[in-house]
Amino acid sequence: MKLKRFLLRYYPPGIILEYEKGGCLRTKSIDLLDLTPETSPDELLAEIQQSEPLITESRADQVKQLIVRLQQKQGQQDHHRFCFFKELKAHILPLTNVAFDKSGSRFITGSYDRTCRVWDTASGSELHTLEGHRNVVYAIAFNNPYGDKIATGSFDKTAKLWCAETGKCFHTFRGHTAEIVCLVFNPQSTLVATGSMDASAKLWDVETGDEVATLTGHTAEVLSLCFNTVGSQLVTGSFDHTVSIWDVASGRRVHTLIGHSGEISNVHFNWDCSLIVTGSMDKTCKLWEAVSGECVATLTGHKEEVLDVCFDLSGQLVATASADGTARVFSVNTHQCLATLEGHDGEISKICFSPPGSRVLTASSDRTARLWDARSGVCLQVLEGHTDEIFSCVFNYEGDTIITGSKDNTCRIWY
Repeated sequence: MKLKRFLLRYYPPGIILEYEKGGCLRTKSIDLLDLTPETSPDELLAEIQQSEPLITESRADQVKQLIVRLQQKQGQQDHHRFCFFKELKAHILPLTNVAFDKSGSRFITGSYDRTCRVWDTASGSELHTLEGHRNVVYAIAFNNPYGDKIATGSFDKTAKLWCAETGKCFHTFRGHTAEIVCLVFNPQSTLVATGSMDASAKLWDVETGDEVATLTGHTAEVLSLCFNTVGSQLVTGSFDHTVSIWDVASGRRVHTLIGHSGEISNVHFNWDCSLIVTGSMDKTCKLWEAVSGECVATLTGHKEEVLDVCFDLSGQLVATASADGTARVFSVNTHQCLATLEGHDGEISKICFSPPGSRVLTASSDRTARLWDARSGVCLQVLEGHTDEIFSCVFNYEGDTIITGSKDNTCRIWY
């Protein structure tokens, strides 16, 4: 094994090693999820050297400098105020979802008008219209970090794979017997997973377009799914009140997570693949151990359904959004509620952390999106201008651009 070069990853903090083994170029990552500006670089370096044989004495100084650079990035205060840049009359019918590519230079919108559109973020101009579905395009995704492919899932019971550069359709995935409502690429961009109202999830081969596996076992609609960061497991959330963990290689169900008493609204793995968070219509959110399938905490406090839930990138915080018009931030370690985000005048359907994890973005039926301080719960900014419910909001990877999508048929770019 020969180390070729280092790559720095800011969110979440880590160092990527590019090395040669058996004539092939490979990568592995050293995750530094607990790094803070107060961490001793020398102590951390010693820890890394103990566990990573590629970090020899001759490379030690370089690694220490990278640690210091990550700490400097963490120490930068986030005072960015977002300004309205452009409104895109994106579709003739309401939007369903918006998503960025990894670089943030392009984003996509899905719509009830049966199309997905690809946009240039900097200019707000349309690059491609992906046409071919015969019903609502509901679920959309880029194959990040690569960004060269787009997947769309539709109420016409099919999913499609597209070239992001040309807008050409590579494959149509046929096999579901009801609407497709969620989809996601695995991290290696070799598989697409789809979830459907037919109570199943399916895995599809990106290269050939073939169905690889059908994941059956749920007794109601599969409304959310998520791969873990290494792509070895998939988690699905269903209207049958349960969550399933699947082994991707075999297509077998590893665990059924039972405990919620209402439909599952969303599911997520944390970065290090150890925990799963689930939000439910039973007004609670639960944390589960991925290995054992055990519930380790129930996060309570909301008075109405939990409509969305997410981890920050480091996996230390969980945010929940509710139909009661509030959002909450919880500590993953202590399970305590750190902040309650109050100010919206209607239900909050979407929530996400900024890449550094210092801010929370919420989208509401009150026609606004809001930006909050994740620790104090203070509202930093109200993004106003949409004339109908906002159901989608997303940060780019750098955290300096926001896209909001609304039932008013427009999306807005905020810088």
